[in-house]
Amino acid sequence: MAGRLEGKVAFITGAARGQGKSHCIRLAQEGAKIIAPDLCADIATVNYDQGSDADFADTVAQVQAVGGEILAMKADVRERSQLKAAVDAGLAKFGKIDIVCANAGILPIKSRDTQSFVDAMDVDFGGVLNTVGVTLEHLTAGASIILTGSTAGLIEGSVNNPVLGAGGSGYGLAKAFIVKYTEVLALQVAEKMIRVNAIHPTNCNTNLLHNEDLYKLFRPDIENPTREDVMPAFNHFQAMPIPYIEPVDISNAVLWLASDEARYVTGVDQRGRWRLRERVPGRTHVELRFAGGVAGAGLGGWLAEQVAARYIADNTRRSVVLLKQYVELTERRRAAEARRARAG
Repeated sequence: MAGRLEGKVAFITGAARGQGKSHCIRLAQEGAKIIAPDLCADIATVNYDQGSDADFADTVAQVQAVGGEILAMKADVRERSQLKAAVDAGLAKFGKIDIVCANAGILPIKSRDTQSFVDAMDVDFGGVLNTVGVTLEHLTAGASIILTGSTAGLIEGSVNNPVLGAGGSGYGLAKAFIVKYTEVLALQVAEKMIRVNAIHPTNCNTNLLHNEDLYKLFRPDIENPTREDVMPAFNHFQAMPIPYIEPVDISNAVLWLASDEARYVTGVDQRGRWRLRERVPGRTHVELRFAGGVAGAGLGGWLAEQVAARYIADNTRRSVVLLKQYVELTERRRAAEARRARAG
């Protein structure tokens, strides 16, 4: 049985690790040939392991293991000439490009200097511009462009939050730009029957999430927080009771947008709301935005008001401490309910 992308060629940036690796494998499983550029080097402002030569070789091996064809080339998304070289090589090998997945991204919060802002913007938005810039002229009717954004680009406070530093602000701004860029670009290419969509993941189980710097943002009250320390906070930032999603969950969305099943879907920002949500018996539900928005009633409304007040008066670091208190309070309430249920 033919795959859903049989005969198509996909250009996927950031292919050595994380979501990019997953996209390469998943699309290859459905018959796509893969052109896979990656920097395969560390960026100094980023404090977690980035794609390596070994990671890149593993991507190639896993694509080939599912019967796929892949051309892997080192290229920096910040350098349009390097991406163009990857496009030219891919066209020489496969003859066309049908799918463009501008996925490469970083969260440079290792230090608070302005270079972190520059690096975030250059990779997370500049890389998108460059990827589209070198592939667009080669796309024909039925082609699909899929951009990787983030819920950080959809929530208030991600650009001017002092706790996130310059790199976090650059990341939030880059992802916010992707939202509007998707909608406007989709209109420019619609007459050619080329589609443009963006996916804005919530927490995803990759190194961008699981690293010392981000853990400290979630738990500033602990000197060296571990994964176990941050999991309750991760859980409470989703509408569903999960700490994060897996890269393949995003890959499945990419697959659908790349396929003919989504042939008339364009200009869409697939959003995953980043929020706290807790049901309190006998009360209105609580919905707390990390930026300090207020909603809900009763105990939840009071907590939301306190988060907002702390955010305005003291900054978000204090809000995160209050979030910890909210998580602990919720866990104690659940335990008390369980005891009452057993006693009854």
